Amino acid sequence: MTDNHCWQKQHSIIFTFSIIPMNLIIQATHTITAAHLDHLAMLAQSRQREQIAGHVYRLHEAQAHPRIASYCFEHQLDYGFVPRGRSLKDFGLLVMDMDSTLIAIECIDEIADMHGFKPQVAAITEASMRGEIDFAEGLRRRVSLLKGLDERALQQVYDERLQLSSGAEVLLAKLKEHGIRTQLLSGGFVFFTERLKEKLGLDFAHANTLEIEGGQLTGRVLGKILDAQGKADWLVKIRDELELRPEQVIAMGDGANDLKMMARAGVSVAYHAKPVVREQASYALNFVGLDGLVNLLS
Repeated sequence: MTDNHCWQKQHSIIFTFSIIPMNLIIQATHTITAAHLDHLAMLAQSRQREQIAGHVYRLHEAQAHPRIASYCFEHQLDYGFVPRGRSLKDFGLLVMDMDSTLIAIECIDEIADMHGFKPQVAAITEASMRGEIDFAEGLRRRVSLLKGLDERALQQVYDERLQLSSGAEVLLAKLKEHGIRTQLLSGGFVFFTERLKEKLGLDFAHANTLEIEGGQLTGRVLGKILDAQGKADWLVKIRDELELRPEQVIAMGDGANDLKMMARAGVSVAYHAKPVVREQASYALNFVGLDGLVNLLS
């Protein structure tokens, strides 16, 4: 874990706007001990704390310190420096990746499992998410391995294996409460994004389309592949249609193909992400669920 890089990215914002008072949000999936809070308060030079949810604390008037990131990671705590007064009501659009972000699986890996070669596809998926191979090329290679698979496998994956990530329902409910629009951008497949869009009441969804002939996957993707640049372009398009400023947009993802999209947003969130994504995001949620975003901006 390159904690120093994470610290440098997140706290460059703090140093730039050092006149803005910052709060340090600490959250976890487990009990946060008094010793943890005391140590972090000492590092951050914070004299006031409050518990804002079950495993969530706010340290007021906090200062950046290079040891906060490594300490939190070591003790499985998520943290974020948030300007005092900033909340969800300041935003108008949340853009999310699908696989391993909104949902807890990689759909293409599970589809491949129906065909008996999940390890081969999963290895390419991992390399793509780490940014080691071009996303579009990696997707073509993975989809080619699905050739001949019965199209019913898609519905089977949706029905039997697709699960929302922890905290998704809480996050989406809070977004609706504040009138924040939602956009799902996926390098995966329309088969899944459209069903999720309808089920969850999302506002926009864009992904790739698998070619199907005679009830079987052909091993090809129709049209231009929605890659990293495509995600960024769709974010900008919807942002402009909604007449929002970049600082009113939050983008959340886990893989290297999300970085261009995240760079177009005022706030970027790495969710259980690869190191290359954590290093460049405004915030990283490594342990808590999607509702961790609500806690950051409560």
